Amino acid sequence: MLFLSRPDKKVIYASVLITFIVISVATFLSMKTFPSSLDNLLSVTGKHTYVDRHGHSLNVTYENKWNIYNRVKIHDVPEFLQNALIQSEDKRFFSHRGADWLARINALRQNILAGKVVRGASTITEQVVRMIHPRPRTIWSRWVEGFEAMMLESHFDKLTILEFYLNQVPYKANRRGIIQAAHYYFDRDIHTLNEKEMLVLSVLVRSPRWLDPNQQADNIERAIINLVERLYENKLIEKPERIIAQRLSLSQPVASFNTQHFIEYVNTQIENNHHQDTKNIHTTIDSEIQHKTQRILDNEIDRLNRYNVHNGAVLIIDHETNEILSWVVAYAGKHDQPFNQINAVIASRQPGSTLKPLLYANALTKGWTAATLINDSPLEESVGLGLHAYHNYSRTYYGPISLREALGNSLNIPAVKTVQFVGPENFLTFLSNVGIQSLSSHPDEYGDGLALGNGEVTLLELVQAYTVIARMGSYKPLSFIDGEHLSTKSHQVLSDDIASLIADIMSDYSARDKEFGRNSVLNFPRQTAVKTGTSSDYRDAWAIGFDDKYTVGIWMGNLDYTEMHEITGSTGPALILRSIFNELNHNRDVKPLFFSNHLVKQRVCIETGEAENNHCKARDEWFVPGTYPQKAPATPVIAIRIRKPGQGMMMAMDPRIPDDHEYFEFKLTDVDGIKRVDWFVNNRLVGTTDNNTYHWKLAKGAFIGKAEVWLEGGNAPFVTETVAYKVN
Repeated sequence: MLFLSRPDKKVIYASVLITFIVISVATFLSMKTFPSSLDNLLSVTGKHTYVDRHGHSLNVTYENKWNIYNRVKIHDVPEFLQNALIQSEDKRFFSHRGADWLARINALRQNILAGKVVRGASTITEQVVRMIHPRPRTIWSRWVEGFEAMMLESHFDKLTILEFYLNQVPYKANRRGIIQAAHYYFDRDIHTLNEKEMLVLSVLVRSPRWLDPNQQADNIERAIINLVERLYENKLIEKPERIIAQRLSLSQPVASFNTQHFIEYVNTQIENNHHQDTKNIHTTIDSEIQHKTQRILDNEIDRLNRYNVHNGAVLIIDHETNEILSWVVAYAGKHDQPFNQINAVIASRQPGSTLKPLLYANALTKGWTAATLINDSPLEESVGLGLHAYHNYSRTYYGPISLREALGNSLNIPAVKTVQFVGPENFLTFLSNVGIQSLSSHPDEYGDGLALGNGEVTLLELVQAYTVIARMGSYKPLSFIDGEHLSTKSHQVLSDDIASLIADIMSDYSARDKEFGRNSVLNFPRQTAVKTGTSSDYRDAWAIGFDDKYTVGIWMGNLDYTEMHEITGSTGPALILRSIFNELNHNRDVKPLFFSNHLVKQRVCIETGEAENNHCKARDEWFVPGTYPQKAPATPVIAIRIRKPGQGMMMAMDPRIPDDHEYFEFKLTDVDGIKRVDWFVNNRLVGTTDNNTYHWKLAKGAFIGKAEVWLEGGNAPFVTETVAYKVN
């Protein structure tokens, strides 16, 4: 027998001591960075939790390290679910002090016999440690976690640790905690789950992928049966066969959608308007509509990428209550898409022709009718320091045309003449009354171009304005908090007769036949009032429409203001509009648009707009009571002013043309019944005509022009405002 000498024993004892000291120091240093308190993690939450009208979370992101929104207190967790999770993960949870050394020894024995790792034996407390202080999965990590678990339990009671675990335990698809898992797998709250469904949440913790109930049904069924048997053995359940026989009402996981832009808007409104600072904000958003709309918009933008279309937005309103149901920005939440962090619903863009229904509604308030004739002919107007030639999109001119067809075909020249009749200042006031506040510059800055959308508005404002027509002339602020519409007041800004007439024109297939054709994409299967718009250089394309219940607005373009490749409201957003209305009305009995019973149907002559006689081709038209024409002028009366030259206009003489042959055409607005016009330059009479034009011989200098207009039957001339211009 070999005996160690005394010095050799000292070496061994010293080695053991040194090893113990090294391990102790290393363990201490490893634990030094461990949080001494869970207080911050237990209290961390989002500023507000936003939910949709059905209670589904809107601002939950599954990319956070922690679940900060879907939290549940331990006393609100069903006792059966608590027992099942503890039995599945850590049956001696309430008896150990953080680490279950007996379970570790048993796991080590099983792993050695199996020749591989078949059991981990981590306690719930150790799993919490691993969440807080993740490390590579090594033997050393398991050693240190045991001591950290003991430290954790010296700071917190068991129920606090269990509550943290139930709220943070990881599941599939970055879901954390039993609340998120219940919604992911069953689309329900934990309190609505049966016992077998609670067991699913309990066993899934071990391996969310291997036990996935949607893809690994046999695996999870075996795991459930095994857990049921253990619960029965420990007298935690009485009838295991009843639980095993229960059905799993699984739901297919729905792709998440991003509502950051809506939430940012709501946050701003809450802060600005001092709403009550509640924890849960119940919004008006409908998650199902939001998700479908996001998919429709993104797919269409994908299709149009080759036409240089990269951004878009959709806003959907239930105009019966004026609640926002969907607020969508193209590619929301996708990090590889340009400018999608900008909230396009509230971005200011040129509205193109989408202001025309509002313009004609304004004209109807001032005495025009749907039968009023407007002369659609070539038109040049002063714009800034020069002249602008207006034209229709098709470059076709139709001559005298009714207001109904001018709006239906979205003709530009009649719109310009209509804003001349209404006046830009009056039209801006009207737009403000229906909710468009962005057009805040002086009327002179917009001029006649206001009719064609030369200002900038937001999709939010435009849709708000269209709800006024959809609501029979009643203005009501759009609401984003569920139930808020019950306390917001509405007021009439447009008569229901006029609103009804404009809606009728916007939904009239025949009224748009000249420019859009009989098979237009705007001809919806159910009665829907529709308007499209396209800004100059194809930078913006719009489509807005409403039926008996919903108002939908769509903008498409590029937020860096680059041009699209000839995408118009009809070739882009209108297709999305059709798809969205199809989804909204899929299982709904759609009613016709509201039609005022005060409107009167009368026959009018097509060519003159006058009351029907025996010598004209006539058609039916609807009139606001008291506006039926007995004898209408071919062109409505417009305030008389000098159209050319414009105020501040700069001209230059052409050196290629002899001075004696250079003339400039002075021109008044279109006026009927002219008897004589006296033209003055620098207060000197320079010519007299019997119509609204005069050819003035060019000369260099600064000039002031005006005209005195004598009308048939008048006793005094109408004197125009003066215009100043220069010739170089």
